[in-house]
Amino acid sequence: MVKLIKAVSGRTPKEPKLLIEERRRRILDMVNSQERATVSDLVETFGISAVTIRGDLDALDEQGGLLRSHGGAVKRLNPLHDYPIQVKEILHHGAKVRIAQAAARLIRSDQKIILDSGTTTAEIARQIKHSKIASLTVITNALNIAMELANLPYISVIMLGGMLRQMSYSLVGPHAEQILSDLNADHVFLGVDGLDPELGLSTPDVFEAKLNALMIRVSRQVTVVADSSKLGQRSLSVISRVENVHRVITDTKAPPDILAALRAHGVEVLLV
Repeated sequence: MVKLIKAVSGRTPKEPKLLIEERRRRILDMVNSQERATVSDLVETFGISAVTIRGDLDALDEQGGLLRSHGGAVKRLNPLHDYPIQVKEILHHGAKVRIAQAAARLIRSDQKIILDSGTTTAEIARQIKHSKIASLTVITNALNIAMELANLPYISVIMLGGMLRQMSYSLVGPHAEQILSDLNADHVFLGVDGLDPELGLSTPDVFEAKLNALMIRVSRQVTVVADSSKLGQRSLSVISRVENVHRVITDTKAPPDILAALRAHGVEVLLV
């Protein structure tokens, strides 16, 4: 009779907490060992629904165990380490699109802008393609950004030379610095791996940091584009103090204390 009532009511017995925790430990082990996992992979491994897997990934993300990405999850990144651009571009994708859209709205026709290498700045390049800008000069050290804009007749692309960093598709080093030192820009849009109000902007690569610092020096306006996961983080190489930044565009998940500290340093903060 009890079984009949459950069948009629359509209610499913609640999953034991122990089974949930054990499955989530196994999911975390799987992501850490393989560095990433998709929802479809996890559904096949554990034989449960995609809805349940997404719930597990969301819970593990909130606990700080992994990073939720579009279609799955990846191993939580260490700001001191460098990671391939293919890994970074799937993280916080929605936030990066919104940040890029806000950044693109700041760009005016006939300006000279610098787009640093990075997944958020690459998204700005994509947004520029769909804007109503009549003419623009884009200076970049990123191969993927240059290719994104190469076929647009109203955009002049200046590519900085140098040593190729395969991790980020960026060109760095003395040659890139020499070319950039003879240029000037109205606006630089800078992606960073760490943004700490006291330490400043930072990135794992020493050469990248040096080139980024020069980008700031040759630009009239400096806008940092960084999703909330970068705020409060410190990477290896310091680019600049936050006092040299005019504006930070980030998402609404940004820690309020970090935002308050940035504003106290005179930095404009745009939340999207």
